[in-house]
Amino acid sequence: MILPLDKLNSYDKNIYQLTCAAIRRAYQITMTGDEELEENDGKVVSTAIRQLLTDKVEYQIEE
Repeated sequence: MILPLDKLNSYDKNIYQLTCAAIRRAYQITMTGDEELEENDGKVVSTAIRQLLTDKVEYQIEE
């Protein structure tokens, strides 16, 4: 499965913050690479979203 849709549908936090974190994580994956890209057919954005939703990667908003 490319995205855990059940987790995306039940996500009750700020979706804008998730989107910003996914953009930043996708950039990081593009620059450094990740072993999950091969499992996901090289799809960077969906890999980033999956990592955030499954708590493999955590994020925080700094003010």
